[in-house]
Amino acid sequence: MRRIKLTLEFDGTDFFGWQVQAGAAHPVRTVQGVLEAALATLPGARPKAHAAGRTDAGVHALAMVAHYDTDDRIPVAKVPAALNARLPPDVRVLHAEEVPRSFEAQFSCCYRRYLYRMRLLRASRAGSALERRRVLFVPGALDLEAMQRAAPRFEGTRDFAALATQESRTTVRTVYRCRLGAAGPDLTLDIAADGFLRNMVRAVVGTLLWVGEGKLAPEDVSALLAARDRRRAGPNAPPHGLYFAEAGYEPWGTRAEDAE
Repeated sequence: MRRIKLTLEFDGTDFFGWQVQAGAAHPVRTVQGVLEAALATLPGARPKAHAAGRTDAGVHALAMVAHYDTDDRIPVAKVPAALNARLPPDVRVLHAEEVPRSFEAQFSCCYRRYLYRMRLLRASRAGSALERRRVLFVPGALDLEAMQRAAPRFEGTRDFAALATQESRTTVRTVYRCRLGAAGPDLTLDIAADGFLRNMVRAVVGTLLWVGEGKLAPEDVSALLAARDRRRAGPNAPPHGLYFAEAGYEPWGTRAEDAE
């Protein structure tokens, strides 16, 4: 029996998130569901895929990691082509490699990284038709300098209950990086942590947008997190601007780029 690690990209627009919804009243389309259907057609593969994270409906992935077990003898270099021939066009396997049986896509993961994309419509000459389901368009002006000063205030180990949505787990997390980059009209939040609460990244974006609109000062972020009151933070930003960007299997800070 071999364990195969996959790196996938997917457009989450037409998916009800990653995880199969076993208890749903009506069948819903999920990334895990279509991947396991493709695996089921490979002789020897156990059609159970385990992912590094569970994305919500409408969320995309640039590099989601998953693993599955198999006793087939397909050369690992040919696995992406074999699966892509069986997958719908909104899911692609980018890479496959054989890993030790002790590897777990979720539990071996040291950190997860997300990107959230926004575009300032007033500053952009580009249309919104092609990107309407992949970027959050912001119609009004924003104080970008204030947002960039506020973003690092989410870094560190703390209780993030103020950003939690229907969360039953502990709300303490360590955010290793939270930075807002700007390139012309395009803004990208780059955030990495040892784990995220449900809708946590979207709540960070919503809070930063409040800062950009002048509803909060950058200095208010620390106080609202300490208050642990969800009503004091911004609303959850829409899911279509969110991308699962990386699952890290070495501790954060061991690479030079982690400090950039």
